[in-house]
Amino acid sequence: MYSKIIVLLLAGILTATFTGCADNNEAVGSTEVSVTGNPNASALKETADSVQSAGNGFVTEGTQNYRGFIIDNILHSENDGDIHYNVYIPDSYDGSKPYALYFTLPGYEGLYFQGVAQNLKSEEFGFEAQKYNDEMIIVAPQLSDWGETSADQTIALVEYFLQNYNIDGSKVYANGYSGGGETMSIVVGKRPELFAAYLHVSSKWDGEYDPVAGSRLPVYFAIGENDEYYGSQPTKDAYQRLRELYIEQGLTDDEIADLLVLDIKNKDYFTQIGAPNEHGGGGFFAYDEKIMGWLFSK
Repeated sequence: MYSKIIVLLLAGILTATFTGCADNNEAVGSTEVSVTGNPNASALKETADSVQSAGNGFVTEGTQNYRGFIIDNILHSENDGDIHYNVYIPDSYDGSKPYALYFTLPGYEGLYFQGVAQNLKSEEFGFEAQKYNDEMIIVAPQLSDWGETSADQTIALVEYFLQNYNIDGSKVYANGYSGGGETMSIVVGKRPELFAAYLHVSSKWDGEYDPVAGSRLPVYFAIGENDEYYGSQPTKDAYQRLRELYIEQGLTDDEIADLLVLDIKNKDYFTQIGAPNEHGGGGFFAYDEKIMGWLFSK
């Protein structure tokens, strides 16, 4: 049965009702987005205000729980159609203070047509992330492809959470694995100001470069040297293109190193962790404290 999320943030209090009852349909309320400390604070606030005034659809809540995630929620977006997602909201979240926000996009095996919550059952990024910040909302979308449509739906979902939850705009993170990395590279190429940092895992870059460099969005590239699906050359090329743009901006090597990391793993890395192969082993990066720690330190 269907219901819409009741989100009310007046005097800093959020009441979220997860009932799934058909007689509990109410409109989504508005919230204030916290952007303290974000270098793109003005842009984020303008984005949130525009979404609020334009409206961003309503949500049909999921009724099942998988390892702490409410699964198969649907944002019925006016412009981008139905967007399926799973969400983890810490028990401590009551809307009284801003929380971090993390989006994780899966590979092909986790897309919606593969089955509800299949992304959570096949990848650990959403679970391992909880170890780095216990005051963070985690969204695991299940989209339908790895192109423009899914990129636009991801942006709509990010905007929805910025509008309807008390989010610290300086702590909005993302990762994309395999096909999800293709999608998320398009997302950050379109709207880099929405994010504090991005982890690009075992994938290739399909998005724009100039907006990312212009926003100085930190990006970490991680892939196997002999990734069976993509190879590592597309990742090296993307890293080099962003590096060249920063050189053109006049940044020093140290400044660039703070924004860009190229992490090419050799065969031994995957053998030691018991990965089946280098591409599939990209999912094991979720357990790598150096990689995940970098993301959530930004």
